[in-house]
Amino acid sequence: MIGKFIICVKFFSNKSTLENSYLSCLNGMADNGLRSISFCCISTGEFRFPNKDDAKIALRTVYSFLQQNNNTVDRIVFNVFKDMDREIYEKLLTDEILNL
Repeated sequence: MIGKFIICVKFFSNKSTLENSYLSCLNGMADNGLRSISFCCISTGEFRFPNKDDAKIALRTVYSFLQQNNNTVDRIVFNVFKDMDREIYEKLLTDEILNL
């Protein structure tokens, strides 16, 4: 993926700091007039933050952001590395989105 900006975040070990990380990235996108963003699974993998918890936080934060900024966003991509992460996101997006 080619982008104009790269936003780096560091490891976060709890829900509130991880949520703030996603929100900071989304606000940075909006503040810079960008209309799309791609997220990896922040803090999972080597840092061992639970994958499903990360996905729920990411989706909940993005959903909340979109409710207030829908007209300023064209695309948000969740770039996953493992089939397990893809399956988690697919399940959450199809079965549990209203319970996030």
